[in-house]
Amino acid sequence: MTDKPFQYEPVERFGEGLTTARPWNQSALVRVERLNGRVAMLGFAAALIGELITGHGPAGQVLALLRWYLS
Repeated sequence: MTDKPFQYEPVERFGEGLTTARPWNQSALVRVERLNGRVAMLGFAAALIGELITGHGPAGQVLALLRWYLS
């Protein structure tokens, strides 16, 4: 069985890839971006809930965890 050589993407002018159509599966990219957005919203909500519980913002929570871990 022979391996196909790796094929790089064609060389483009600067910025051309932002405006031209790509052969990627657009529906898969939409699902991935939607998942990333939802996970980010979940993390933001967790930071807010943690702030309500502890009284410290996200940075304060990280510092408190570091202080606890290093002590």
